Amino acid sequence: MSETEQQREWTPVHGEPYRSVPYHPARMPETESLAQAAELKDRMRERRTVRQFAPDPVPTQVVRDAIACAATAPSGAHQQPWTFVLVQDPEIRRRIREAAEHEEQISYDGRLGEEWLAALRPLGTDEVKPHLTDAPALIVVFQQRYWLGEDGAKHKHYYVDESVGIAVGMLLSALHLSGLAALIHTPSPMRFLQQVLGRPENEKAFAVIPVGYPAPDCRVPDLVRKSLDQVLVEV
Repeated sequence: MSETEQQREWTPVHGEPYRSVPYHPARMPETESLAQAAELKDRMRERRTVRQFAPDPVPTQVVRDAIACAATAPSGAHQQPWTFVLVQDPEIRRRIREAAEHEEQISYDGRLGEEWLAALRPLGTDEVKPHLTDAPALIVVFQQRYWLGEDGAKHKHYYVDESVGIAVGMLLSALHLSGLAALIHTPSPMRFLQQVLGRPENEKAFAVIPVGYPAPDCRVPDLVRKSLDQVLVEV
């Protein structure tokens, strides 16, 4: 980030005239573009959801940089309706796990419904969530449903689910490409996260992302991803 960018503090744009600035990124030669796209495809194919983490600490700056990448995501009206809470304190992670497992127990006991439980069985998941304390870091992502003006008035954010979803996808990619493992955990309901982390009323928990290195004995489901032909339609 340049010194000029660091000095500019973001404020919500609401009803102000449209402004533009020049944008002239260097065009990548086709051969380099093809090579980088192929390399990225191969590296992303290696990404897996990990539930068994080593306790080894991860470089905090790597995680911060991954979050900074996620925060470049496009968002509705450029309102950037997200907050990322990086949790490394063991006691707070313990409290999050305890509350999450309480909700998960209720869900696996029937709240999810048989159809959803049947879909989960091939993945081997249950209400026990050791990754929430085994992983050395958690990123709790909150979506901001609205923002407050200087007069305290509430102002709606737009396309919040879409915006935060894109940011989380970019976060997972950045973590993987930086050599870290992660998973998306979405206990339901998640209001306890707002309470444990002391977040304001306008923020609603979107996901918990444990981050770390795979444990030496880590195993993952033997999954097969859909082929490109199955997910791509060209017209």
